[in-house]
Amino acid sequence: MIPAAVGLRRAGASKGATTAFLISTPETGVDSIAVSYALLGPFMTIIRPVAAICSAITAAVLVILGEKKTAPTMKITAATPAVSMTTPLAAKPSLSPSLQIKQSQPVPSCHCCHSKKSSSSLTGRIWQGQVYAFTELLGDLSVWLIVGLIVSAGVVAFVPENTLAEISQGGWAMVIMAMVGVPMYICASASTPLAAGLMLAGVSPGATLVFLLAGPATNVATLGIVRQEMGTRTLIGYLTGVISVAIGFGYLTNFLVGLWQIDIAGELGHSHALMPDWLSWLAALMLAGLVIRDLSKRIRGFLQKVFSKQQPSHLHHGKS
Repeated sequence: MIPAAVGLRRAGASKGATTAFLISTPETGVDSIAVSYALLGPFMTIIRPVAAICSAITAAVLVILGEKKTAPTMKITAATPAVSMTTPLAAKPSLSPSLQIKQSQPVPSCHCCHSKKSSSSLTGRIWQGQVYAFTELLGDLSVWLIVGLIVSAGVVAFVPENTLAEISQGGWAMVIMAMVGVPMYICASASTPLAAGLMLAGVSPGATLVFLLAGPATNVATLGIVRQEMGTRTLIGYLTGVISVAIGFGYLTNFLVGLWQIDIAGELGHSHALMPDWLSWLAALMLAGLVIRDLSKRIRGFLQKVFSKQQPSHLHHGKS
């Protein structure tokens, strides 16, 4: 997503448009909406992209207003010679080698920054969707599924009942969720199982929504690129729009849940009522097997890296 946003900016997109793209794209993806419906229920599935779009528009407006304040300081001399159509490309500031974008390469998709080639046939697209769901998307979710289960199980075991529900209703809980989500490098799909674990543990839907909005839209990498490409003033508008709208929608979510008497715990398990028990158990066993396979690959890769780094040091000591 970050290379695509930088590419749009370099192609002439305004700072406001680029900001809106960076914020809205992760939260409105088909994969994140589908995972939200499966794990969080219909209400959170609807309000999450709506809040993301409002957050993107608000941040874009703040960025545009900030640009209007600095516009009078820009001076254009009348003696500037006429320029050709290729001059703006030559006048653009250069990027570091790690951020340079080649036009010959395919633009990465927004599914947690994974690249995919396009396919013209319907069957090819369906096959690519299945491969993505059982490989890349599952790889993004597997670790956070385990983390969400551990967090919810630990809270249920050690924290008194309804304690988190009472604490997370206040404004400080939403501010803390925003502070946790801003620096965290996590995409929209991967944050969903962790949010489900928090809600199962008793955290209010509003505080959970703040985490879902602040986490994917803001992380250290994204904020660094925003500041480098569009300036500090744009970064301030970016953060202000995301955090303020997230907290505002957090309050709105808690208000609507109380007003409409929405059973959040029931919605979290709504999908189980749609399938027979044997199919639910079969799907659970398949998911567990795929998660175990993905985690084993991660562990093997980590161990290989560790041992490959230790081998040269052992050889050096043996020669000495």
